[in-house]
Amino acid sequence: MSGSICALSTNQRNVITVDLPSSLRASRIKAHRTFRICFPPRAPSTIMFFKSLVVVAAVVSSGLAQRPSSTSICDYYTTALLKDNNATNQYTLLTLLVNTAVIGNYTQPNHNSVPGILSPNATFNGTSVNLAKYFDGALKSTNQNGQGSAVNFLDGGGAAPLMMNKPANDTTSKQYGLLTHLYSYFGAALNCSTYGNSGFPAYAGAPSMYTVHKFMDLDPNEVGYFIQQVGLSATSFGVTTDDATAVGKLLTTTFDGKCSAAATVIPSQGPQLQAICTADGCPMAANANCSAYDANPGEPANATAAASSSTSSSSKGGAIANGGVSVAFLAAVSAIVLFGLSM
Repeated sequence: MSGSICALSTNQRNVITVDLPSSLRASRIKAHRTFRICFPPRAPSTIMFFKSLVVVAAVVSSGLAQRPSSTSICDYYTTALLKDNNATNQYTLLTLLVNTAVIGNYTQPNHNSVPGILSPNATFNGTSVNLAKYFDGALKSTNQNGQGSAVNFLDGGGAAPLMMNKPANDTTSKQYGLLTHLYSYFGAALNCSTYGNSGFPAYAGAPSMYTVHKFMDLDPNEVGYFIQQVGLSATSFGVTTDDATAVGKLLTTTFDGKCSAAATVIPSQGPQLQAICTADGCPMAANANCSAYDANPGEPANATAAASSSTSSSSKGGAIANGGVSVAFLAAVSAIVLFGLSM
């Protein structure tokens, strides 16, 4: 018996067949010895990626064992999902986790639904949340040379390349810089053993997340929703609840406490101001040091069409030009599932 998805007409699709190793023919997928994937015609390298992703999906649906405390979350799940624990696979794991957190589920099967940071109907604690507005050029919320500016971060293809497990359609866009910084940043935070080696570039962005997010005036629901999506992305790939909770606690402790004391995320950058929850209502950090932070500039102003167009066409400025990582950057888009299982 085989699992397949062939939604495209015959002249619009390529079909590849992947035979799963016997060790993966278990649990809920034991009846599926062969998987067929249909997708628009693409390069051989893309076909090879999809073959790898089918194996990842098979492992996810069969479940994962408990992680030894001596092994980092990054190393353990790279081995569990991608077999070989090397720099390329660790970077692939972070790409899967980050892209899913941003746009929602784009692989099948998965353990749970991930609405995605960019969900147009997001809520957290019963409150509507819209993170996309901060980096689609609608607000003067990007820290550009110490001022809040409107910058469009949709210049690398938007959601489409993320669904192909890429950061962007090019290597020069702001979108490419943002996503690759996110991959490396989370790689350091999750203690990937090959971080900084060939195949897994070290984070080279802005050291202070407070500085990057200073003009966004993020509130507890916005920061909370972002952290929630990262956790849901992790569990969707089979990360245990305990490990996902540990990741969420790390993010909450580091970024969600108002006026938190300087903390180290990137070892080479040392202690930095990291609080990104700065709006009224943000919980005060246990180790608060508000004297180290500037006065809150308040809610970002709406950008005029002219200002948004002018700023987005600039080759400098914004969170990417300054090397920063932001929590949201794309306009609201619908998550499209590229392939799945037919039970």
